Amino acid sequence: MTVLALPTRKDEDWRYSDVEAVAAIWPTPAPMRIDVAEGDTARHHLVQDAADGTAAVHDYVITIADGARCDFHVLNIGGKLGRVTFTVTLGSKAHFELNGAILGGGDQTLEIITSVTHAKPDSTSGQTIRSILGQRATGSYLGSINVARDAQRTDAFQSIKAMLLDRTATANAKPELEIFADDVKCAHGATVGELDKTALFYMASRGMDPATAKTLLLRSFVAGVFDDVADEAVKDVLEAAAIAKLEALV
Repeated sequence: MTVLALPTRKDEDWRYSDVEAVAAIWPTPAPMRIDVAEGDTARHHLVQDAADGTAAVHDYVITIADGARCDFHVLNIGGKLGRVTFTVTLGSKAHFELNGAILGGGDQTLEIITSVTHAKPDSTSGQTIRSILGQRATGSYLGSINVARDAQRTDAFQSIKAMLLDRTATANAKPELEIFADDVKCAHGATVGELDKTALFYMASRGMDPATAKTLLLRSFVAGVFDDVADEAVKDVLEAAAIAKLEALV
């Protein structure tokens, strides 16, 4: 059996990672495969909440057949290293939707890595990622949209926004488009910012304590990520875990 070499920061997908933490669990488990049959709809979610000081790597390989759809919601909050990767291939008139939140503090390194390939015509995809990072945490989104030569009329987007609670935290955003077709709509946007001091002052002037004010603003920043979760029980789990993490950060 051939054992894969331990990645280094020279590897593009591991450029901002904690390879020392990865070494403790290498080799990582085989990717989880998700195959969505023609015309079907699949919904999945992940709360990555590994114990402090540990590393967790979750790899997904997703194939979405013609006319099918896959929706995935991710909350990445746990471990010294928390890494979630998606390798997705879409058929004709298929759709992939990823909504994710990265919430980190301390010395955490949290990552979402995606590679979405539009292999056939008329497929669509959307990726929305929100990050909140405090202390010395590093949060990274590295995502590529790859449009094959025959995948005309592809419509795809990436939206990445990060909020830094401390100047010592780091947000990395690397959206990437590789397009070989000529009739497509593909877009990406990435922003990194801080809490609005004017909004915090206004809330304080109304008698709200700083921690509560920060938590409310941060909750509103990530709220939309889980708005479209169809299963209310799943939505409650995601939101409760996110709120608990936010309260710990502020």
